[in-house]
Order: sequence, then structure tokens, then C-alpha cells
Amino acid sequence: MKFSEYSAGQVLKFGHYKVEAAEILEFAERYDPQWFHTDLDKVKSGPYGGLIASGIQTLGVAMRLVADELLKDSRSFGSPGLAYLKWPNPVRPGDVLSITITILETKQSQSRPNLGILRWQWQLFNGEGVEVLDLEATSFFDIAP
Repeated sequence: MKFSEYSAGQVLKFGHYKVEAAEILEFAERYDPQWFHTDLDKVKSGPYGGLIASGIQTLGVAMRLVADELLKDSRSFGSPGLAYLKWPNPVRPGDVLSITITILETKQSQSRPNLGILRWQWQLFNGEGVEVLDLEATSFFDIAP
């Protein structure tokens, strides 16, 4: 979507991404090798009652959904960062994730007239409607004609 298509209060819901156990293990071995993401025997008696995905992997899934649905051909060119990032519940093997985006604010930069600034909340949910990720991001868009 182009910057001009966003407006404060707008809510967008989309995506279906199924998380597989093999993907959780592969990601964790490479980037987040903590036992509750990698040790199939130990996780059975751990605090989560089974294998869970890395929060960073969960964030990556959200980014993929947004990139595929909203950022492709959008003239977005990055982000200065996040206001907050939360993982209220774990992602488990077999979860099917979808995302809800709430547009919090859109504005044009006063110092850079071709810069659109979008502040938005991303919430990722599993198939049971349980929230597994919540963040607020700011993104930059080129709005030059």
C-alpha cells in the first residue's frame, strides 16, 4: 500500500502462516539456541509444557506477513525503530498466525517534505485468537510524486 492509503484508526487484518516444529528448531539452532527452543526432551517438563518458537522468529513471521501484504511496491524505506515489543504468549508448533494492523498516526515530515511517517501497531494472533506478539513501529515512506 502507498502511504496515502493509510489513515489513523484504520484496521487491517490478514495473513495465515503455519509454524512447523522443524522451522522452530532450525531457527533456534541458528539464532536463538536456548533449550526451550531446541531440546525436545527437556521442554516436556519445562515451564511452557512443550516446544516454543523464539520471539525473534515470531517477529520475523510478522515482518514477512506485513512485507508481503503491505510493503511490497509501497515505497517504504525503513524504520527508525520500535516504541515497544512484547510477546504476551508463546508460539507453538502447528500454530497458524494472522496479523492485525492498527494505524495510529500518519504525518508528513515538516523538515523533509517527501517523507511520510507512519506509526502503527502490529498484533499477531494464533488460530485460537490468542495474542502472541504486540509492537508499535514507526516506518518511513517516500511520498515524492
